[in-house]
Amino acid sequence: MKKGFSLPLWVAASAQAAVKKLLMLPFEDYELLKLPGAKASEKLKVHSSAFLKDKDHALAITFANSELSLDITQNLEIWTLVSFQKLINDKTSKGLINIIPGYGVGVNSKTSEICISRFALELLEENLLELIPTGYQLNLEIIFPRGKFLAERTSNKSFGIVEGLSIIGTTAETYMSASPEQINDAKLELEQFTSKGIEKIVFVIGENGLDLAKNMKLNCPVIKVGNWIGPLLVHAALNNVKKILLLGYHGKLIKLAGGIFHTHHHLADARIEILVFLALQANIPIELIHQISKSNTIEDALINLEKENIEIVKKLWLLIANTIEFRSLEYIKRYTLNELEVGAALFDRKRSVRWIGINAEAMFLKPDNF
Repeated sequence: MKKGFSLPLWVAASAQAAVKKLLMLPFEDYELLKLPGAKASEKLKVHSSAFLKDKDHALAITFANSELSLDITQNLEIWTLVSFQKLINDKTSKGLINIIPGYGVGVNSKTSEICISRFALELLEENLLELIPTGYQLNLEIIFPRGKFLAERTSNKSFGIVEGLSIIGTTAETYMSASPEQINDAKLELEQFTSKGIEKIVFVIGENGLDLAKNMKLNCPVIKVGNWIGPLLVHAALNNVKKILLLGYHGKLIKLAGGIFHTHHHLADARIEILVFLALQANIPIELIHQISKSNTIEDALINLEKENIEIVKKLWLLIANTIEFRSLEYIKRYTLNELEVGAALFDRKRSVRWIGINAEAMFLKPDNF
C-alpha cells in the first residue's frame, strides 16, 4: 500500500533548499523534486534554511514523513550543509556533487564510504546539478542528528553498515511491507513466470537477499516476497511451481523454523526462543544454551557460540536450515496436496551463504536440477 515518500526524497528536498539559500533565492516551505525518468514532480515540505559561516555555507532542515507508523525513519530530522568549491581540474557533471557522510549517516565499515542507493544518487543529481554555478562543485554534507541512536535499533551492523542510518530507498514512494497490496504484487509476478512454464523460483525477503541472489547467478527467476513467505509458498504450489529456494538473512528465516510464516518483527519475533528450542533439540551443552538465552540478537548468539565451539555452531545451524525446509513443507501441506520441494539457504552479516539445508544443498550442488 502506497503511503508517503521515502528517505532519499526528504534528503534531496533538504539539499535543494540549502543550495537555493546559498544562491540567495527566497525561502519557501516546500520543494518540488524531479524524479529520475519521470515527468511529474513531487512536492515535499521543508522546515527551514539558514546561512552559516558568513554566507559561505547554508543549512536546511526537513523531517522525513513516510506515513508508516512502524518506519524507524518516520519523522527523522535531516540536516544538509552545503557549500560551493571552485574547481581546479575539469570534472564531468557526475563529479560535481561531493557527498559527505555527516554525523548519524551510515558508512561501509570497510571503505568508510557513505551507504546510499543508486536511486538516491540519481535523485540528487537530477535536482541539484542545474543549480551549481559553472566552474564550481557542490559539497553536500548529510546529517541525521538521531541517526546513530536509531541505527542501534536496526540490523545495519549485521551488513557492515556503521555510524548511523543508510540512505537506501529505491523508490520515491513508501509501501507497507505487510499490506495486501504487497503480497498481491508478488503473486502477480509469480504468475507471470508460471504462465511461461517456469517451475523453479528463488524467494528472497529483502534487498540484501535480492542483490545476493542476482550475484549468485542461479539461472532462475528471483522474487522479493517481503514478509509474506507462507502464503506465497502456498500460492507457488497451487501454480505448479516444483522447486523454491528460500534465500535470506539468518535472523529472518529462523522464524520459519518456529512456524512463523509472516516474518515482520512487529507481528511476531521469538527468534531467541526458537534458537534455544533448537539448541535443546541438537543436544547443545546446557551452559551454552543458557548463554544463548541471554543474547540480545541472533547475531550476538552466533558470534558468542563461534568463540566457544565452531563445530557446535555448524551442527545447530544445519538443524535450523533443515527445520526451515521441513516446517515450510508442513505449512504448504495444510493448504494443498501439490508437491513442492523447498530449500533453505541462510546468509550471514557479511552476505555470505553459510548454512544450507539438505534440499538446498541438492539445489546448489546440482545446478541442472535448479
